[in-house]
Amino acid sequence: MVISFASVFLCYHFEIFFKVDLTLLSIAIIFPLVFTIRGSFRRREKALEHLSQYRSAMKTLYYFITTSTLLEEEEVILKHLLENIEDKTLLHLKSQQSSIKDLDEEVDKVYEFIHSRRETIPKGLKDKLFKYLCDLHEAIDNLNGIHVHRTPVSLKAYCEVFIYIFPLIYAPTIISEIGKNYNHIAVYFVVMLTEFILISLYNIQDDLEYPFDEKGLDDIKLNHFKVLR
Repeated sequence: MVISFASVFLCYHFEIFFKVDLTLLSIAIIFPLVFTIRGSFRRREKALEHLSQYRSAMKTLYYFITTSTLLEEEEVILKHLLENIEDKTLLHLKSQQSSIKDLDEEVDKVYEFIHSRRETIPKGLKDKLFKYLCDLHEAIDNLNGIHVHRTPVSLKAYCEVFIYIFPLIYAPTIISEIGKNYNHIAVYFVVMLTEFILISLYNIQDDLEYPFDEKGLDDIKLNHFKVLR
């Protein structure tokens, strides 16, 4: 906003006026900005899809454990392992960490425990547990992929640079179009409003970029997908 105000002021003060095709400038800014917003929104929708898959697999595993013929000790241990997986999954998504090594180790503990009790756990139940555990692991990997790999940094940097350059070109162009004697307040208002809109769109995209941190208005409420409350 300061750049917008300063651009108009300097144009009037030093009489800097020229004409530039704003269509080309708008393509340079609006197209990549809309592209990144759409990309971030799609990532958010995919995140919701994978979270639903994660919750479904977690809930199914929990039902199998609580309604099966497992020994009480085995049931308690498996519940505890699932609780650890759930807690670490949600904490990982809220954090800025990219590695899921600790989370993989928690999932491996379930595999190892089931293998260690292959004499007491029926084969049919073991196969079902492995199936839904694989679904759970796949959902976690997909969520981590969304968490780590975001909109290309180069494209975001390109948008940001052009947003700040925009008023430097737009101010002298609009003054040249309407005349330097036109209402100065109106020119300040139009240039600053245009810059405000572009910055707002960029900030919306930036909020959608991190759907798990629960800082933005449209962020995903991860606690709604918690199964083992």
